[in-house]
Amino acid sequence: MTLEDFDYHLPPELIAQSGAEPRDASRLMVVHRGSGQIEHRVFRDLPDYLRAGDVLVLNESKVIPARTFATNPHGTLLEVLLVRELKTGPNPLWEAMLKPARRAKVGSVLTFADGLQARVEAVEEDGTRLLRFGGSVWEHLENIGKTPLPPYIHAAVDPARYQTVYAKTPGSVAAPTAGLHFTPELLERIRSLGVEVCYITLHVGPGTFKPVQGDPERHHMHLEPFEVSLQTAQAINNAKAEGRRIVAVGTTVVRTLETAWNGTQVGAGAGETQLFIRPGFQYRVVDALITNFHLPKSTLLMLVSAFMGHELMRRAYQTAVAERYRFYSLGDAMLIL
Repeated sequence: MTLEDFDYHLPPELIAQSGAEPRDASRLMVVHRGSGQIEHRVFRDLPDYLRAGDVLVLNESKVIPARTFATNPHGTLLEVLLVRELKTGPNPLWEAMLKPARRAKVGSVLTFADGLQARVEAVEEDGTRLLRFGGSVWEHLENIGKTPLPPYIHAAVDPARYQTVYAKTPGSVAAPTAGLHFTPELLERIRSLGVEVCYITLHVGPGTFKPVQGDPERHHMHLEPFEVSLQTAQAINNAKAEGRRIVAVGTTVVRTLETAWNGTQVGAGAGETQLFIRPGFQYRVVDALITNFHLPKSTLLMLVSAFMGHELMRRAYQTAVAERYRFYSLGDAMLIL
């Protein structure tokens, strides 16, 4: 397949600039892979499609206020997106994306508004910088950091609204957006059905927004750290052994579970993933998927195409545009069964 196979026309006004209120009032497209049937529901109707014994898996990563600003030795103001901490300690090392990057040369010292300083240690192949800090980055972000938002969101967004209600472990620079539709009450309704609710952690990196250019086969994903607890691994493996469904909430959960599959079961523990799922991929763990509507030519759209079939994916997206669904991070949701 070529990159053009994953393109579609989206009217700009369908790009959501705010989330539905309440969260579970967003629309839900339900797509049945077996029959090709498409239904139009509301997200709070999700329990109608779940059953006792299902395992619902969510990503409990928490978005950090990773966007900040610094000046270089010449006084040029730089936007800094702190992607992930590579080494801890009194002089922590962070991977960061800077704009304008050419103004952050190796060896230069950057100064932040609160006096914190960082030295540019290296430039990676993709242009990201390695920054060696002279103090607490977490304290700096807590005091003056801003929540990073996708470039297609132009309106002001309450940082709490760009966070799942179950977010727990800080580390993401973008929300695992399929989870934004859940409320505590909806999760309780789901548990009351006999559905087992489990959590993994995958810290979402900027690769989420990196467009695929040219041949998809040559595209490389950013490394993203993940962790699967022993409790979650056991719940999933028991369900798979008994023929019960694994329902993944979001592409981050899909990539984590399919990466953690060791050939016979899902392994517990921490690791990193660069898994790029596209048509031809054989899913081993996930049986159903809850996801948002993704950007054209994106790795996320390719993952969905691999899960539901390319022609059905194209028909579902054409239907979503025709029915005026709201797209992207703060938009509506799709349940693929």
